Order: sequence, then structure tokens, then C-alpha cells
Amino acid sequence: MSVAAESIQGRPVVAREFTSVGVVGLGTMGAGIVEVFARNGVDVVAVEISGAALERGRATLTGSTDRAVAKGKLAEADRDALLSRVDFQVGLDALHSVDLVIEAVPEHLDLKQRIFAELDRVCKPEAILATNTSSLSVTEISVATTRPNQVIGIHFFNPAPVMKLVEVVRTVVTSADVVADVEALCKRLGKVDVTISDRAGFIANALLFGYLNHAVGMFESHYASREDIDAAMKLGCGLPMGPLALMDLIGLDTAYEILDTMYRRGGRDRRHAPVPLIKQMVTAGLLGRKSGRGFYTYERPGSPVVVPDEHTPVATESALADGTRGIMTVGVVGSGTMATGIIEVFAKAGYEVVSVTRGAEKSAKVFEAVKTSLNKGVVRGKLSEADRDAALGRINWSATLEHLADVDLVVEAVVEELSVKKALFASLDEICKPGVVLATTTSSLPVIDVAMATQRPADVVGLHFFNPAPIMPLIEVVQTIRTSAETTATAKAVCAALGKTGVVCGDRSGFIVNALLFPYLNDAVKMLEASYSTADDIDYAMKLGCGYPMGPFELLDVVGLDVSLAIQRELYLELREPGFAPAPLLEHLVTAGYLGRKTGRGFRDHTRR
Repeated sequence: MSVAAESIQGRPVVAREFTSVGVVGLGTMGAGIVEVFARNGVDVVAVEISGAALERGRATLTGSTDRAVAKGKLAEADRDALLSRVDFQVGLDALHSVDLVIEAVPEHLDLKQRIFAELDRVCKPEAILATNTSSLSVTEISVATTRPNQVIGIHFFNPAPVMKLVEVVRTVVTSADVVADVEALCKRLGKVDVTISDRAGFIANALLFGYLNHAVGMFESHYASREDIDAAMKLGCGLPMGPLALMDLIGLDTAYEILDTMYRRGGRDRRHAPVPLIKQMVTAGLLGRKSGRGFYTYERPGSPVVVPDEHTPVATESALADGTRGIMTVGVVGSGTMATGIIEVFAKAGYEVVSVTRGAEKSAKVFEAVKTSLNKGVVRGKLSEADRDAALGRINWSATLEHLADVDLVVEAVVEELSVKKALFASLDEICKPGVVLATTTSSLPVIDVAMATQRPADVVGLHFFNPAPIMPLIEVVQTIRTSAETTATAKAVCAALGKTGVVCGDRSGFIVNALLFPYLNDAVKMLEASYSTADDIDYAMKLGCGYPMGPFELLDVVGLDVSLAIQRELYLELREPGFAPAPLLEHLVTAGYLGRKTGRGFRDHTRR
């Protein structure tokens, strides 16, 4: 982040005072920018191309401030003062005396260049000219003027009055004084700025839109439903919105323009080449919320309320109506953190559980871990003592697989080595009764390889729990090409009985969550590696600009760089997408033993915190 009190070539920076600003374009973003300035005591000249467009912009601003008053976030007197600071005008000539102009018109380079050429003619010589572009080249916009050193990118995020982040984008000729003035202005507006150079997508969009495009590709290929893709990323990663719902909010036409621009400007990375479905939907007028239909169907154009349509899944009246098997007793094989959590989840949900480990000592450790976790639930008031005792009473401890002969479901949670899992499933195939569901919790290995170690691949499914299993609400139900519909339905019913959300996907590396999450994390490492921005600024950009609960480097250090590298390698090996190749910096840090929080050092030094 910037420091406004820095010195430039030994001179202290004295930021200029912006007493009036102009905003060109009063759509959702432009009206929001007007509100940000007027809220902070700055006089604004709000400009549109016509009287009708001007009235629409006025209505947008009035509606936003009225909602703020209704929610108790803005006093009526403050709203009235805010609106009094805004001078609505038609035409750019009204901007002749402002100190700063921010352009917020549609993302078309030729349009922006024409506007900047006209602003260059109209505005006073010392005025700063800024663009709110999210993907176009600020440099290409600046050369339409005779003052490219006074042109800068000021990229607000939507909704501008709420989102804290502003990306300040300097070109190779932007004056250092201009950058410092804009950084100080952001601070005055109560925003957090990250200052970066002019590159396709800047920070947030460069990382966000590759992920969104990948999610659309997943949906287009029928890998998973729209609901399951969105639920997976919300529940598995804590994101505020799923990727397809977010595409609808952004607008598919806008998303297409951003992706297409990033593809052409950013080295023609295939992952930024818009998925064909996006162009088809735009052509068909399915633009998202603003048109009332995109990936989802909305109550009316502009409404956030999703209504059922022909693709909405129909809830089954009875769990047994769709051919699910009755599950009463569950076997869990393994003694690690994941196995311990899964045992607790099933026992609390009322299932009889047979825990199988490699010996009495391992069983004793698992018992203590489960008991400790349940006791914490009692202390926190989330579990009664009677429920705790009942849960513990449902667990049977064993060191032999033969005790799984009569269970209805086996969940394997052993080490992530294919040979170990295949050997275990071959043994389960011999021991377990016919009709038992055999599930693996693998997060990265092919489920079909495990299934084919048995003579009953139709009964094998992936149940990918997330850590910590008692807390995380998501389970990925992974069906292979041999998994029966009955087995998948049974697995889904079990997830529901556990109080979890089960999302169904195919047997492909990374499933839904890891396949979408880790390429995004890898892209962040490549951005750092290229010295485009700092780890802190990249983390700020994704948390404040996109609402992510953690920045990519915070998350990498928590997950473990070795784990992240292993998953990224699996994705690259299976999908053979050049953009998925692990970032060399990630490989070097793992080689050096910098694995994240668990070793005290990853992208950050945690020993000093």
C-alpha cells in the first residue's frame, strides 16, 4: 500500500487539495463514484451524454442514498448535504474547472480514447485525468491526450461506496506527483489503495477472471451443476458468492469484454480466452441480473432474487424414493486428523461407527482426540453432556478390518498414496457384505483407480470432506464412470443426514474446489514472482476488492506450500494446461523447506508474529 508522506527525490510530498472532481458516465459504477466523493465533502460535476442518461444516473444516486438512510447508515441531513454537492450536467464542457476527472464509461478503448481527447481540450492544464477501466490499457488511453504524464487509472470496485479497495494504476510516464496526489486522495476517501503498473487485469481481475472463466468451463462441460459449483466455492472456501452467481452480478457482457481484453493484452493465455458459452449467452441476451436471466433466472431485470427455472433441482420427497440404500452403521478406516473428524461427524449424527486403526495405541489416540473435540463442543454450548456421551457410546474401536463385515458404508481416510488405498479397497472388497457403499476421502487421487481395485466399482464413490470435518459444511461427492446412480444418491442422502451440503461432480483432478482454487493461488505466486506487486498488496486486493476471507498468500501459508504444490502438479499432469504449470517460486520455496505456518516460514516469516 502507498504511504502518502513518502518523499520523492528527497522532497517531501505535499498532496494537492482536490476541491472539485468530475465523473463521466453515471451508470452503476459512475454513480457510485459520485457518491463516494460527495459523501467525503468533495464537490462533484456529474456528466452524462444526454438528458435521459443524466436522469437515470440521478435516480441511481438518489436510490442508493435513500437506501442508506432507510438502513440507518446515513442521516437524512447528511444525504441532503451529499446530494447538494453534486452538479448534474450534460456534456464534457461542464468539466472545465475541476481538479480531477474520473471516466466510468463502458469498456471500449475507442470510446475512452475519444473522451480523453475531448477532456484534454476541455480541462484546465493542471487537471488530472483518470480512468476507472478494469481491464483496458491505461497507457493506450493516455496517449489520446497531450498530457499522458497526468493520466492515471483509479479502479474502484463495485459497489464503490462499500468496497474499500482502489487500484491506482500508473503508466511508465505517469508523474510521481500525480501518483502521490491520487494515493493521498484515496486515503481521504477512506479507501485502501494498492499502486501498480499498467498490466492486463491489474491485480484483482487478473486473478479473479481466470477463476470465473474456469468455473464457466466446468459448467459448460456438464462437470457439475451451477448450484453445486457455486455451493462448493462458498462453503468450501468461504467466498461471499459462487462464481456463476458472481458472473451474473458482474454481467456476462462485461465479463466477456474483460476476458477478451485480458486474453489479447495478457500474452494470449488460454485460460483468459472466454469460454464459448459466455459469448453464446451474451448473443442470446442472457446477461445476468440486469437482463433477468443469466446462469440463473431472476424475479425481474435488476433483481437479486433468484427464482426457480427449468434447471432448478427438484427436492425428493423421500430419501428412499430415488433408490438410496439405508445406512445405519458406518466404518471409518484411518487415524489421522481427517479420520478423527469424520468419526465425530457420523457419531454426532446418530450413526453407529466402527473405527478401524492399525493398533490399540492408535485407537486410544483417536478416542482421546474425539473426546477432546466433543468436550469443546460442550464447553462452547453447542453440545449437551448427554449428547456427547451418546456420541461416544456409538463408537466401537477396532484394529482389524474384519470388524467391517456388516457395516453399510465404509469411509477410507488413510494416507494419500494410491498403492495404499488400492490395497485397502481390495481387502474391503473381500470383507464387506454385498451392497455396502465404499467411499474414499481422497482430495487428489483418481477415485476410479481405487474403485477398480475391487470387484464392485459401481459401489465406490468419493466423499471428500473438508478440514476440519466437524465444522466445514461441504462434502464433494465424486462419481466415477462406473459409480451407480444408486450409490451417488445414497452418498448425497448421507451428506444431508450429516447436516452437510453434498455437491456432485465427476472424477477429475481437484474435483470442484481444488480445481478452481489452486490455479488461482498459483497465478498469485506467478504475479509475485514477476515483481508486479507485493504479497501484502495482492492479499489486500483479493480481500478488499473481492471479499475473500483470506488473501492468496495467507491461504497458501495456512494450507502448506508443499500440499499446494502437490495439488497443482496433479492438476497440471492431468489437464496439461500450460497455465497450470506450478510457479517456479512455489517449487523453490518448498525445496528450501519454507512450507508455511507449520514450519514458521512460507511467503511470510511467522516466527516474528
